Amino acid sequence: MLKEKLTQYIKDHPKDAEFFKEEKDYMIKHQLTERLLLEKEPDCRFMDAYIERCDKQSENLIRNETSSFLSQPLVYFYKHKNEFVYLESKWWEFVHVDAVSLELDDVFGTYDVMLGLYLQKKYEEKLRTFLKENLTGEKTNYDLIFNQQEGVWDLNFSLNAVDGFDENMTIGEAFQLIYRFLFQLMEGIEK
Repeated sequence: MLKEKLTQYIKDHPKDAEFFKEEKDYMIKHQLTERLLLEKEPDCRFMDAYIERCDKQSENLIRNETSSFLSQPLVYFYKHKNEFVYLESKWWEFVHVDAVSLELDDVFGTYDVMLGLYLQKKYEEKLRTFLKENLTGEKTNYDLIFNQQEGVWDLNFSLNAVDGFDENMTIGEAFQLIYRFLFQLMEGIEK
């Protein structure tokens, strides 16, 4: 999974020596390359992302945003409870995801993460085990349902339950935390 994707990425980008922490640490741990690897700043991971602000009720587009929107504080959602943010990025491919949505749950006041995870059904036990062991605190809610028609796991979980969550973070930092959590999930499935 990760090993194959990162090995292919190295082949496709022979001169690229800069990687984000998660990928760099993984490549060193698994000895995927002998190159000197430099670490990119985490806040530039989603600089070229496609970002939409959408209405929760209708799912209609409110506005396309640039990466500067990611510097908004996460509490932005308290003032815009009717919105969710949809983010597509090439980096999601490493963790078998196309896009991620983030919103504030109206009832529980938690930050909900929604995504489709492209993994085979046979990984259900490993997925559930990882989620139970790594979502912590009082708000450890998650929903995991396999969509037979699309061959994808519909996964929703509370960002509040992810280690490292801080309500004072920016929206960009929240998406970085989601990426790190999904990267760890993929590592856990590989074991």
